[in-house]
Amino acid sequence: MIRNPVVAGQFYPASAEKLREMIAELTDVRVEKEEVVGLLVPHAGYIYSGRVAGATISRVRFKDTFIIIGPSHTGLGKPYSVMTEGTWRTPLGDVDIDTELAEKIIEVSKYVREDTSAQEGEHAVEVQLPFLQYFRSDIRIVPMILAYSRAEAYKEIGRDIARAIKELDREVVIIASGDMTHYESQKAASEKDHLAIEAMLELDEDELTRRYEERNITMCAHGPVVCLISAAKELGASGAELVKYETSGDTTGDYSAVVGYAGVIFKSAMHPLTALAKETVELYAKEGKTPSPPAELTPEMKNQAGVFVSIHKKGALRGCIGTFEPQQKNVAEEIITNAISASTRDPRFPPISPNELKDLDYSVDVLTRPEPVDDISQLDPKKYGVIVEAGWRRGLLLPDLQGVDTAEYQIDICRQKGGIEPDEPVQLYRFEVKRYR
Repeated sequence: MIRNPVVAGQFYPASAEKLREMIAELTDVRVEKEEVVGLLVPHAGYIYSGRVAGATISRVRFKDTFIIIGPSHTGLGKPYSVMTEGTWRTPLGDVDIDTELAEKIIEVSKYVREDTSAQEGEHAVEVQLPFLQYFRSDIRIVPMILAYSRAEAYKEIGRDIARAIKELDREVVIIASGDMTHYESQKAASEKDHLAIEAMLELDEDELTRRYEERNITMCAHGPVVCLISAAKELGASGAELVKYETSGDTTGDYSAVVGYAGVIFKSAMHPLTALAKETVELYAKEGKTPSPPAELTPEMKNQAGVFVSIHKKGALRGCIGTFEPQQKNVAEEIITNAISASTRDPRFPPISPNELKDLDYSVDVLTRPEPVDDISQLDPKKYGVIVEAGWRRGLLLPDLQGVDTAEYQIDICRQKGGIEPDEPVQLYRFEVKRYR
């Protein structure tokens, strides 16, 4: 099934060229990306809410799948619905549904049911897609619509979504698609909306609901946000941040009856593996000391594996060192050793100084054991890293790197890194990674 756009030419341009031009003006590709569990994004016409949506989505480090939860504006379909199959089309191309995750949500939830009619004529999910496609064309989505209901139902659905994500061990971003106060004065709308936003920033969906009901806050985002906060807490969210707030009055100049738009990101807690890398770099930079492994190792720390530690400063690479195969007795010690090397011994960069620490981001890649491959057809640059070997010379490249879209390009880079000539015969190996941030 192809779900064709229903608000192209109304909420956003129907021309792909004009749509890209508009989104380019509303987003910032240079802003530092962050690990998020989810985000609240408005869903009005781009001319009204696009600046808020663009600023918020620009901050997100993308994952393969986005669960997009919107309120029902049409009243059609089942009250808590998810599309499980098909393709969504926009002027920027097609986006497939993550069928496995959609079906898993239905499996674990007593509320959510499969339904397509809830999306007929509905704009809440659709308007988010061009923004996502502008940054990355190969995402998948799980489109959900929630009708007006009790907060307890929204909270349980949020927990169900988190459970489905955990059971499938997926990297997912959850989007609550919704606007804030409708058709009140600028002063009243801003006051009410910021009361709701305060509760969001505290990750307190019960307080949000209390204020929503007591202050009669006419935000269509209520259900999706309650669902998102409930899921985010189950998934270990560490906090939230208001990225931008505006109203329709900021576009029209009419502040007598506005609609409010809020962009909020719900941040991921740092994984213990990444936290260990960060702790190691900071202790070594400040005091020249090497930390001991944690007294109690997490399950991921107990195994032996090759590990790469990558350090970025304001989005740019600042150091990356790793081991193809394990050199230490467990992953924890592998991280400590390679974190120090990445921060002090990467020949491309000087050692990291203490005054840089506040600007650094970390990621840890844990490698599976490399396996030989017979030919290039067994490689996939998104899924597999590559090792190219000629005698004692080897070059390695991690998977899923920006700008590396073909196996041929992977191999070329590995040859250069290993000092291997383009026409030399080589042995190819592939491996997978689990990336922690």
